Amino acid sequence: MSKASDGPISRVEVITSVQRRRRWSTAEKVRLVEEAMQPGMSVSFVARQAGVSPSQLFAWKRRMLEGGHAAVQADEDVVGTSRVRDLEKRVRDLERLLGRKTMENEILKEALDVARPK
Repeated sequence: MSKASDGPISRVEVITSVQRRRRWSTAEKVRLVEEAMQPGMSVSFVARQAGVSPSQLFAWKRRMLEGGHAAVQADEDVVGTSRVRDLEKRVRDLERLLGRKTMENEILKEALDVARPK
């Protein structure tokens, strides 16, 4: 067994209870992500200092890199512009189809009115 003076002493963190979920403000999330992105800093180190899970900090970082502050603030995934364009095109196509069906419905109503004996 070696003496305590033979090597560096490492810090051990002991979790003694379950903590409540904390709500992080947008400014705090941005500050932590920017701090983690500084040269020489690691996400795990910054997360440990702040008391947040490293995976959570990685998620904030990913969202910020993908879509900026809006994604971090909303705490949601970012949708790519190509996906938005595809969905907008689908909405236009469905609206066009709805208009066509509405016109067909009106024509059929008029045909029934003409065909019915008065």
